[in-house]
Amino acid sequence: MARIAGIDLPKNKRGVIGLTYIYGIGRSRAAQILTDAGITPDKKVSEWNDDEQNAIRNLINNAFKVEGALRSETQLNIKRLTDINCFRGTRHRNGLPVRGQRSKTNARTRKGKRKTIANKKMAAK
Repeated sequence: MARIAGIDLPKNKRGVIGLTYIYGIGRSRAAQILTDAGITPDKKVSEWNDDEQNAIRNLINNAFKVEGALRSETQLNIKRLTDINCFRGTRHRNGLPVRGQRSKTNARTRKGKRKTIANKKMAAK
């Protein structure tokens, strides 16, 4: 089993897909890493030998910020926005969509499950 950047890559998947299990590496970056390491993208993760794993590991460690370092940088960027009290920071703080989406309807992913508010009872005449 290949372990890169603290993540166990799935053995039965192709190399390009397997590398995407690492936070911060997508399909295009995975393909670039494999070509730089001289490995065909169709080769499965279980077929990589130790030299190829070390080459991939070194490329990722030297060239890219992945996993914990990338997550902490993202959190620091969000914290900076909230601290300077800009519009995007206040949207982050309130749990609303940040990038200009409507929030009257269709913001359920950011706002969470609906909170139903009961109607006011009408006074009996």
